[in-house]
Amino acid sequence: MNALDQDANAGTTAVRDAYRFDEVALARWMEAHVEDYAGPLTVEQFKGGQSNPTYKLVTPGRAYVLRRKPPGEILKGAHAVEREARILGALHGTGFPVARVFGLCTDDAVIGSWFYVMEMVEGRIFWDATFPDVPRAERPAYFDAMNATIARLHGVDYHALGLEDYGKPGNYFARQIARWSRQYLEDADAGRDPDMDRLVEWLPANIPAGDETSIVHGDFRCDNMIFHPTEPRVLAVLDWELSTLGHPLADFAYHAMMYQMPPDIVAGLGGANLAALNIPDEAAYVAAYCRRTGRAAIADWGFYVAFNYFRLAAIFHGIKGRVIRGTAASAHARDRAASFPRLVALAVEAMERCG
Repeated sequence: MNALDQDANAGTTAVRDAYRFDEVALARWMEAHVEDYAGPLTVEQFKGGQSNPTYKLVTPGRAYVLRRKPPGEILKGAHAVEREARILGALHGTGFPVARVFGLCTDDAVIGSWFYVMEMVEGRIFWDATFPDVPRAERPAYFDAMNATIARLHGVDYHALGLEDYGKPGNYFARQIARWSRQYLEDADAGRDPDMDRLVEWLPANIPAGDETSIVHGDFRCDNMIFHPTEPRVLAVLDWELSTLGHPLADFAYHAMMYQMPPDIVAGLGGANLAALNIPDEAAYVAAYCRRTGRAAIADWGFYVAFNYFRLAAIFHGIKGRVIRGTAASAHARDRAASFPRLVALAVEAMERCG
């Protein structure tokens, strides 16, 4: 993510008109449900374009974060803030770095949609995967902290946390490939791409043997973490909207895709001089994850990378369709649509490396 994106997404602003709500009603709910809450309450809105609107709640003693479903009609099952609150609560109890949830409200009458309130974790978010604000000598420790955090997540016993129903265990790749292939093939407006057609055919025929299930984050990137203000330590992993039960290697490969990802698409290291930056290379990063998760190696790495580029390409293809139909007219959406061919090319490169 470049500096312009960072300026557009970092910090807070006044609550935008479409996202206003009854702040007095929220304060009453906070008094009844949030331990040690003491007003008066001031509400600001985070500038980032999350699909679940996110607010900063400021009181004289401390700050909180509120995440809500968007107002108005939404697709069934979408914007499931109750799932986010559930996974955060379960993981917080294990000591995993997430914000503490103070309460979930499933009464639309309070502010107009379901929401939850969690602690405001103070620290640093890095929007650029080269970590330019970190001294060169310290960068390996930051990468190691990310690596340790995702490995720890994949080692959490979801059965012990009562999360057996948090997703469907097993056959994750087959289900995901079918889902995204269907979305791609059914969007006639966005058109077909011959390389995307190759991927739709190749991926289901080349799913590696063996199956694993763990909690997966779904969008594990450096800009979805809050780091300690001065130390190479992850204080909180953010944005659990895509979390579910899935294959840990799908989740890790999505994260490690940063090594090949052009930085103007999402936070990535594509084209960066890793040696000059003192950032561990992809092979070392994968080896560290393997060491932490008890693997000798990852035999089908190219498949996992190809799958993740395909998944992201399918998402961007859907955005392209919405731009063409006029239902996603923002410059951000147009940029995403324009990046679709590059993601397909990266997916094909990974596929061809598989032999």
